[in-house]
Amino acid sequence: MVIATELCAMSEYRIWPGTGKLFIRRDGKPIFLGSSKAQSLTLQRKKPAKLVWTQAWRRLHKKGLSEANLKKRRTRTNKVQRAVVGLSLDDIKKKAAQKPEFRSAQRDAALSEVKGRKKTKAKSSGKGAGSVRAAKIPKNVKRR
Repeated sequence: MVIATELCAMSEYRIWPGTGKLFIRRDGKPIFLGSSKAQSLTLQRKKPAKLVWTQAWRRLHKKGLSEANLKKRRTRTNKVQRAVVGLSLDDIKKKAAQKPEFRSAQRDAALSEVKGRKKTKAKSSGKGAGSVRAAKIPKNVKRR
């Protein structure tokens, strides 16, 4: 058996048979009010959306939504490759495509070249008058 229920105009709660009041407005529209509290607030012309206990307020402030509808849709961030100051994007992609053995061989060659340059520099600067230097005196020692 289906029981006919009405909805309260203020709180939007169900009004079961034998409870609540039917209020007819001046314009002739019937308004069902579930409790004396709802009736009092309606006659004071209070807005249901400003009363925390009403369904209108809960709907406005997204309370009590089911979890299925609650999941937020997030846009995934896309990774974008950009050029660096010294390299263009094409050069970066070429380096990434190279095999690691080839890259390690290049790195070793560059390191050996730098070491060779340092050796030659040390030999050339060591032959000059660089060996005749005054002894270093610490800063915290007083000089006479």
